[in-house]
Amino acid sequence: MGVLVAPSILSADFGNLDRDVEMVNCSAASFIHLDIMELFRSGLFVPNISYGFPVIKAIAKRAKRPLDAHLMIVDPDRYLERFADLGVANLSVHYEACTHLHRSLQKIKSLGMKAGVALNPHTPLSSLEEILPCSDFVLIMAVNPGFGGQSFIEESYLKVERLKKMIITSNPECMIEIDGGVSLINAARLVECGADILVAGNSVFTSERPEQTIEKLANV
Repeated sequence: MGVLVAPSILSADFGNLDRDVEMVNCSAASFIHLDIMELFRSGLFVPNISYGFPVIKAIAKRAKRPLDAHLMIVDPDRYLERFADLGVANLSVHYEACTHLHRSLQKIKSLGMKAGVALNPHTPLSSLEEILPCSDFVLIMAVNPGFGGQSFIEESYLKVERLKKMIITSNPECMIEIDGGVSLINAARLVECGADILVAGNSVFTSERPEQTIEKLANV
């Protein structure tokens, strides 16, 4: 089997959400990726809003692939139990948004989910040195978080390569997830650099044949 693919629902057609979730169910995708942003609190983490728990609940009811949720919010600990109750399998929180990151990861694991750390493009990998042994996966942002359809940041290749070396030394079971600007153009190189999970939104849901695009990504 090739790399794991997680189509991002943020790029789906929300007027035909059932159709798009079913497409992913029938595809070679390994996960359904949820990008969670909020707009109703002060201290915003990203300048955008995605969708709330009613939509997530609707997706969860129809999903036949494990849910991979990426929280781009401040104080994510407020919601960990709710994501566990919805059956989320993988939950990532941002290094930049967590005051007590180790405690957040331990709580995620105690709720039966895989715990991931997400890093913004500007955040150095050295930030992970103390927390990598506690992480099930690391999500590398290859765009600045907040909006779909952005251009891939080329420096992300080197970041994935360097992270892979760190993982081999400190936590070989940890996986690397890459999110932002992923497409058939750069997928093979990302896998060569060490990526295990490819989050693809715009490149999948704007494709004329999205199931075929997912299959190609899974077999790069």
